[in-house]
Amino acid sequence: MKIGFIGLGVMGKPMAKHLVEAGHDVVVYNRSRPSMDELAATGAVAADNLAQVGQTDIVITMLPDSPDVEAVLFHEEGVASTLQPGAVVIDCSTISPQAAGVIGEQLAAAQVDFVDAPVSGGEAGAVNGALAIMMGGDEETVARAQDVLGVFAAAMAHVGPIGSGQLVKAANQMLVAGNIALVAEALSLLQRTDVDVPAAVDVLNGGLASSQVLKAKGPKMLARDFTPGFRLDLHYKDLLIALAACEQAGVAVPIAGMTTQLVQAMRAAGDGGQDHGALIKAVERLSGIPPHKT
Repeated sequence: MKIGFIGLGVMGKPMAKHLVEAGHDVVVYNRSRPSMDELAATGAVAADNLAQVGQTDIVITMLPDSPDVEAVLFHEEGVASTLQPGAVVIDCSTISPQAAGVIGEQLAAAQVDFVDAPVSGGEAGAVNGALAIMMGGDEETVARAQDVLGVFAAAMAHVGPIGSGQLVKAANQMLVAGNIALVAEALSLLQRTDVDVPAAVDVLNGGLASSQVLKAKGPKMLARDFTPGFRLDLHYKDLLIALAACEQAGVAVPIAGMTTQLVQAMRAAGDGGQDHGALIKAVERLSGIPPHKT
């Protein structure tokens, strides 16, 4: 199958690489050239422009936000300018449900199908081909999308019509952010006592308190490793999408709101480019305590 892939960032590049390794004919495009050249060395075709990407059967986008997706698709010489009727666009970005709906309508007018398929699992999930993918769209189009997305997925679900994938991703980002904040608070407590912290984390991971966030982010928080697997800036954007969806649904989300403010405080302090596990620093600053136990 001929697949176009746009957005070769921390997660997009390994996702595209899995498609190449699966034997697909992959045409890639990115704003910066090095990632394109790296994938071209593995068998992908580096596109000269967005219109070239549109000359494929399926186009996957993995971009930061709604305006980015809209720009690559609908710019005068964008992907949509060369998409043929019957093609499928799969957006793996995290954008607003409303934007997903509008994109779907615009593509449908050109007889192009659309699936909003945001992914969860971070860089590690993308590299290991173990992402969770929540898909919105009609049943037939989602089935076509699954055949391709399964290359880098550990779990996939059709969750409703177009826009539903983004709503489930919003809930995902609320859960992840709240969990990170609580892990940060718990580890801050443990580090400032006489507790054997590694032993404490091991036993916590053996009980009801265990979570993927504690397992994946806890060790990095303790090691002060905030190399971005998923940047605070992007998580803030996702939380704003979630809060807007909650507002529209009339749901009170005080914990998500407070966590969003903690993330914004980190961004205001210049830490938006760090991994979202760096949220532990916000807890430390509020507590007026040194960064970690010496």
